[in-house]
Amino acid sequence: MEMVNLDGLNLHYALEGAAEGLPVVFANSLGTDLRLWDKTIARLPAGLRILRYDMRGHGLSDAPKAPYAMGALVRDLEALMEHLQITNAVVVGLSIGGMVAQGLAVKRPDLVRALVLSNTAAKIGTKEQWLERVAAVQAGGIEPFADATIERWFAPGFRQSPECAAWRNMVVRTPREGYAGCVAALAGTDFYTPTSGLRLPVLGIAGGEDKSTPPDLVRETIDLIPGARFELIQASGHLSCVDQPDIYARLLRGFFDSLNGVGQGA
Repeated sequence: MEMVNLDGLNLHYALEGAAEGLPVVFANSLGTDLRLWDKTIARLPAGLRILRYDMRGHGLSDAPKAPYAMGALVRDLEALMEHLQITNAVVVGLSIGGMVAQGLAVKRPDLVRALVLSNTAAKIGTKEQWLERVAAVQAGGIEPFADATIERWFAPGFRQSPECAAWRNMVVRTPREGYAGCVAALAGTDFYTPTSGLRLPVLGIAGGEDKSTPPDLVRETIDLIPGARFELIQASGHLSCVDQPDIYARLLRGFFDSLNGVGQGA
């Protein structure tokens, strides 16, 4: 368990693997923590330098008073990577984590060698929808819409598994301020223009049964970036790394292999 204080914010992170390996940074989704990536990491090859962290308001990281701005979420990851002296990394972000990854790649191309944009988009939902969610969370907590969240997150087969209960518990135990704060960040984010200016290797991943970021929405964002690859995982929901971990990890391994000799620098 590692904690670091960055400009007054305590962030929880895990840094594993070979010091000289390819740096891979994982950014979690709304309502989850760094355990989101457990199955993925268990299926990746040895020799990588892997950084995971709990986004502000989630897991063991601090949950300041809402609202948060997307710029603050991007700065958190930027500061953490600088603190750990990680540059030229592959950044893998899912949902809001994918938006943080986009923002970081635009702001700090020296830190980001390539992107995996998973179950995400340049803009997700509408400002009005997210602000309604903020008000609902602040008034009644997360429990009232937990079942609807799980339905969006997972395909029907996975929802019947005992493991699904653990993910429901994770989302309802997210700090209210942290959840509402990150929802406010989603409300204020439209990355269509900055993301369209990115020029780096990108892999996009969508779940065929994702009801939060449907495949067409993910593809629309991936198509903004010249040369980006798009992969669809059938029978998968919003958390594709959880309900289809074998396929998900295989896609990451193939993408990492394709980077040999590409984007080398720092």
